[in-house]
Amino acid sequence: MSAPLDTSDEVLSGEAVAIDVQPIGFVLRATGALIDMLLGFAVFILWIFLRIWLFDAGILDDATDRIATVSALVVSFVVLPITMEVALKGRSLGKLAVGGRIVRIDGGATGFRHAFIRALLGVLEIYMTLGSVAVLSGVFSARSQRLGDMVAGTYSQRVRAPKLVPSVPMLPPSLQGWAQIADVARLPDRLARRISQFLQSAPHMVPAARARVAHDLLAEASAFVSPVPPVPAEQVLMGVTVLRRERERRALENADRRAEKLTGRRVGV
Repeated sequence: MSAPLDTSDEVLSGEAVAIDVQPIGFVLRATGALIDMLLGFAVFILWIFLRIWLFDAGILDDATDRIATVSALVVSFVVLPITMEVALKGRSLGKLAVGGRIVRIDGGATGFRHAFIRALLGVLEIYMTLGSVAVLSGVFSARSQRLGDMVAGTYSQRVRAPKLVPSVPMLPPSLQGWAQIADVARLPDRLARRISQFLQSAPHMVPAARARVAHDLLAEASAFVSPVPPVPAEQVLMGVTVLRRERERRALENADRRAEKLTGRRVGV
């Protein structure tokens, strides 16, 4: 019997398709929480300076001071996190810094209720226990959830993806002469897509597997490429892809020119 699949990081779309989502790791989650804590303390320290000024000006008395101090604590460590999380749709200053966002367990957006529960329990597990409860729950939970996340049914999802560097294949210098006489028009579109996908992923493949896949693709494409140049398989596939791209570009340009003649105006204007 095969082992059960781990679907802890999967969310089902409306079409019941599993979407892979990645939670923020414990270290990044802790870094973001530390930034949010520092922001809360900074706001409270601003109140302390304001309080001193109000006392010196004779505006604040002892009774009012106690009420104002409690209000400042609530604003700094409860109201501020709730406001930021609701206004930024699950984000905060710390989460923006580490590339995370609070979402529901099913991947949906959070609301005021989730932010309220997280902020209230955050006072206990982060500020009153110096973060020890949050650290323990984050270490032993699969998605680095703190206690507030477990109660609210949320977790911190990774939303910052690495930038994809576009890779446009170039015709190898050794194939310049071949490109003048080569015929790749009969190459099926499905096979051309497979070759293009291979060229995109080839730099990340193990050399032996890279060479084997290139050889297999060339063996399949050789029936539709004439002539096949005597160069390494991957270079041939790159040349075929470049020629097909140029052929499609020329076909689009010709279609645009024909449309211009029929309509009497430039296409796309």
